[in-house]
Amino acid sequence: MNPPSAHLFTKYVDSCYDWQRIHENVLTQSISREWDTRQPLRFQRNLHVSPAFIKRLGLETELAGHNGCVNCLQWSDAGTLLASGSDDLRCNIWEPLAHSLKVSIETGHSGNIFSVKFLPQTNEQTVATCAADGKVKVHNAPMRETTHTFHCHSTRVKRLAVAPGTPYLIWSGSEDGTVRQFDLREPHNCSNRCCNVLVNLNPYIGNFAEIKSVSINPCHSYLLAVGANDPYVRIYDLRMLKPHAFPTAATTDDRRPSPCFQDESSEADTGYPLPGDCVQYYIAGHLPNKMADRRRYRNLVSTYVTFSPNGQEVLVNLGGEQVYIFDVHQPRYPQCLKGSYILPSSLVNGVSKELGDASSPIGGTNGFRKHLADGATGIHVDQHGYKRRKCVGADNLPERIAMIKSRANQLFSDQRYTEAISLYSHAILINDNIPILYGNRAAAFMKRRWDGDIYSALRDCHSALSLDPGHVKAHFRLCRCLYELAWVEEARTALTHFVDKFPANSRSPTFDQLRDEIDAALVKGKCERSRDSNGHSPMRNESVEERGLERDAYDYKLRYCGHCNTTTDIKEANYFGSNGQYIVAGSDDGSFFIWEKHSTNLVKVMRGDESIVNCLQPHPTNCILATSGIDHVVRLWSPRHEDNAVEDERLVEDSIKAATANQKRMNADPLEVMLMNMGYRLTAGGSSTTDSEDRVGGGSNEGDDDSASSVQCSTS
Repeated sequence: MNPPSAHLFTKYVDSCYDWQRIHENVLTQSISREWDTRQPLRFQRNLHVSPAFIKRLGLETELAGHNGCVNCLQWSDAGTLLASGSDDLRCNIWEPLAHSLKVSIETGHSGNIFSVKFLPQTNEQTVATCAADGKVKVHNAPMRETTHTFHCHSTRVKRLAVAPGTPYLIWSGSEDGTVRQFDLREPHNCSNRCCNVLVNLNPYIGNFAEIKSVSINPCHSYLLAVGANDPYVRIYDLRMLKPHAFPTAATTDDRRPSPCFQDESSEADTGYPLPGDCVQYYIAGHLPNKMADRRRYRNLVSTYVTFSPNGQEVLVNLGGEQVYIFDVHQPRYPQCLKGSYILPSSLVNGVSKELGDASSPIGGTNGFRKHLADGATGIHVDQHGYKRRKCVGADNLPERIAMIKSRANQLFSDQRYTEAISLYSHAILINDNIPILYGNRAAAFMKRRWDGDIYSALRDCHSALSLDPGHVKAHFRLCRCLYELAWVEEARTALTHFVDKFPANSRSPTFDQLRDEIDAALVKGKCERSRDSNGHSPMRNESVEERGLERDAYDYKLRYCGHCNTTTDIKEANYFGSNGQYIVAGSDDGSFFIWEKHSTNLVKVMRGDESIVNCLQPHPTNCILATSGIDHVVRLWSPRHEDNAVEDERLVEDSIKAATANQKRMNADPLEVMLMNMGYRLTAGGSSTTDSEDRVGGGSNEGDDDSASSVQCSTS
């Protein structure tokens, strides 16, 4: 059977869902909420946003009332009002369900408004704004009056944060490198030494530190997430921080050098050092290497951070890269070279028997046979004595998963790697105990080669080997990924282990080629660092404490690809749904992207602006999404009527093509971006990845054609 065409791919993925089961659950929940007092809230949260609603999502209306770009949006807690801030220096309060403007506030700012927040428990009457003039203002909306003005920051204030149930506290993040806390209960006279600084990044990452975004955990209001002009997300425990003073310069150009590089006599001006364990860093495991790459045309900037509705995750829209979710509740360390399934049998304590079997010439499974490490139970016991979950062999796949895998393999052979990855991800979501799915998806990542794909392939290789240590291809791809990530010493170690485990597969031209490449890189010094050096860029003036915190940073949980975030530094990403069922993000191509959270699959792309979509704010209880960007309007999106047969003209039919073009745009040099914006169509060169790793260990699970298809870029 031929694979679906690109514009029918989404329909095929939709067909993989068990719609009958979903409707039965809706009926069951409807009945249960009549007698169970806990069910109404659970019913609302589960069905706040559903696949059926996303499928029918379309433009409801446009709210016109601004004379400039709309840079920020915010719903009130009840969802009855929507606030917007614009370059026209006005804050508009809308009644979105009535499609009408309620109040327009002259804020008094002298620079573009970047953030607006309703203060909780103020009967939707008090809003706070911040702007490029470095000021934070609080307004009484019905009276159209400004009640408080704070000008403690020395330059642009990019984001505000408030805590649920706390109407008197406001946190602000500014490009002067500080996070400040304002308590409306106390009188405040702004001066050069305002004692309200909670976080100051200048002593840690240099005198040009900039804070781009801040967010308060909705369930644990003592946790503050901070995004800065680097790819690290920092989460602080406010219970361990004390407001202190830090003198600020009048302008950005006058900002003094970082105090950590001055003499000891200047330490009194830096405030106080951070208490131990008051902050934790998060970063995608492959990004420290990118920071050290001077050839990059763009910087990595955390343009937006926000917590999940349950407070257990933090979502970041990383400028110049992808969208990431980090698990705050169960964080994970970056994966490089670890695990008993990688080491040779002679080096592993307690699991030598099973690894000894796998290291024989006939022990390589490539995911086709169960790896039975504990009698006949199919449970793997690692070096610490922990039992791992059961592994399902490729020769014993459930019928549904076998069908999806077969279709994904065909897409892989046709070089449609993004579509193949989506199907592999969907199959893994159904059953995550099948090593061949991880191995095949790793191969597709290595072929596609979008930003972060090689590291995702590395993680998939680890997952496959944890289930089946005898997976030959997964181990060899692990070696290739380590080499591609410039972790050459680790790649050489992994290749040595590969020889010990699979001697019959280490006598091939493909193996010799990788070994020679790794040895040449080691000799010539082409790798800038090994994994332990943490890839510190020589352009960053980091303190010793900062390097220690970065070295202990946790890795991401989920990654979402397809959008482009290089032009503006206020681009948002958000959870859509009370349970965070979907992820939404704006893009430089004028579209916004919707992903299913757990599978990370792209499910819909909508045209949201003529230029750039920056802001996306979901309604707190209804399936309504508010967006804004360069256009002077606010757009509301909601599910269209089921009987509406008119095709939505704002729907991007070929979402795969749009995502591919955005990945090309993110890696283009400034001249190419200018040409693309003028309407020229640029063709990418062939991928440097070969299919040689697929020939190691035999088998034909994936496609064998290594020719690369051209990438077409649409007009911005």
